[in-house]
Amino acid sequence: MAKVNLVEKKVQMGHRDIIKYQLITQCFINGIQLSDSELNCLTLLGAYGECELADFCNSAVEESIFKTAQTVRNFLTKIEKKTKMVLKTGTSRKKIQLNPELKIQSLGNILLDYKIVHVVTEEQ
Repeated sequence: MAKVNLVEKKVQMGHRDIIKYQLITQCFINGIQLSDSELNCLTLLGAYGECELADFCNSAVEESIFKTAQTVRNFLTKIEKKTKMVLKTGTSRKKIQLNPELKIQSLGNILLDYKIVHVVTEEQ
């Protein structure tokens, strides 16, 4: 049986911080690189849940994440096509949300229990 060095950490985080942590982990595991603004935009979307695209773009500008609503739209279109992290629905008044397949938790009490391991083989 392999010997494992176990590290346990318990940290309490704010609502947006725990959403951001989940997104950072998702991006790290999948090799997705995002700027701070892009990560903050996705964090805001996670906090809002499903919402109208136009309203969300205006909120991201009000929170000084991006300078214009068009910049927010451009980023969301890019991230939707490249990574499928964002899901858009509807035609005239589009709704937007984080892709539910990501399993990013944002409602109620949240406990994250990641188990990540690196095993050294005898050849190494």
